[in-house]
Amino acid sequence: MAAATDRGGRKAGRLALLAAMGPGILTALAGNDAGGVATYSTAGATFGFGMLWTVPLMCLLLIVVQETSARMGCATGKGFASLIRERFGIRISAVAMLSLIVSNFAVTLSEFAGIASGMALFGVPTWASVPIAAITTWLLAVSGSYRHIEKILLAIGLVFVTYIVAGVMAHPDWGEALRCTLVPQASADPSYISLLVANVGTTISPYMIFMVASNVVEKNLGASDIPGQRADNVSGAIFAEIITWFIILTTGAVLFPAGILVNNAADAAQALVPLAGRYASAMFAAGLVGASFLAACVMPGITAGALCEAFGWERGINRRWQEAPVYYGTIALITLASAGLVLLPGADLFGIMMASQVINGVLLPVLLLCMVTIADDRHIMGEHANGRLWSGLTWFTIIAVIILTVVMFAFMALGY
Repeated sequence: MAAATDRGGRKAGRLALLAAMGPGILTALAGNDAGGVATYSTAGATFGFGMLWTVPLMCLLLIVVQETSARMGCATGKGFASLIRERFGIRISAVAMLSLIVSNFAVTLSEFAGIASGMALFGVPTWASVPIAAITTWLLAVSGSYRHIEKILLAIGLVFVTYIVAGVMAHPDWGEALRCTLVPQASADPSYISLLVANVGTTISPYMIFMVASNVVEKNLGASDIPGQRADNVSGAIFAEIITWFIILTTGAVLFPAGILVNNAADAAQALVPLAGRYASAMFAAGLVGASFLAACVMPGITAGALCEAFGWERGINRRWQEAPVYYGTIALITLASAGLVLLPGADLFGIMMASQVINGVLLPVLLLCMVTIADDRHIMGEHANGRLWSGLTWFTIIAVIILTVVMFAFMALGY
């Protein structure tokens, strides 16, 4: 009887662990969006395997940020925007929300641009791909329950496996790739340092902190779900960085030896055709479309949720339109405006994306400081506040991000 009870308890524990999975994986995968794929492709094409060593570092930083954010949501039952308002006041909350809206709008715009460029490689014109994608993402964002939408988005996330397939088809030197992953490589080349900053910067974005905590609250997870959330965020970060590793591996193995430089992910996919075959190119392009679509699905909702949460308005896909008009209106506005701008001829998409990078660079260290202040506060977090080790890792992340942000602005000022 005791043995049966133990087996039943272990089974119930495993089921509870699986039930808590989802928010961390989705957030980590959404980080490998159009901008991320473009950055990693450029790193591989420009420096070969020279930046593979950054992937384990990025994975550690991502785990620290996502686990802390998820734990805050589970321990308090509140999203990050609510916690900022309660801990720091309405003024700081308003500034953070304004910056987040501008930043996330620009990122959403880049996702539709990624969908357009990726689908163009399959012969689908922009005037068809972007409206269809906009309607589909909007319908996904406003219909059904959170659990239903989460399952759909996790299924879409399987498209990232195409990058692993493309990497295997590129026939890289696996031994050299492993060596470059384990042994850091330094360079005084300004473009190398600039890409190094971009690699870390595109891995951790401000919206991630809001997204993880918000999804935890949407899923009605509590303090007892913290172990499941920890497993969710660690596994999500590892899977996302495996994808990053394969993107750099593919372009580093194929494009770098041929001396082919790329400006975006679509260029990389197209350049793979004569060197790695059309199937590898198709896999890479499919990954770009899937990555962009996944991020385009979640970005407007995260923005709307954070905005409503900060000012106490009703939010969430489990609410009806009449109950949460600002929430649904914000999702519709961001989706419509970003897709519409991509369809405009001559739109300066690169300029808009650069502006979002600057905003992210300013906003992220501030948000990380807010995060660690809240996570260290035992009056807010209780027994789930940061321990010394995790607090130290969080401060290491903050210092690293601040240094990289300063370096990024310095290179921007110098014109690199």
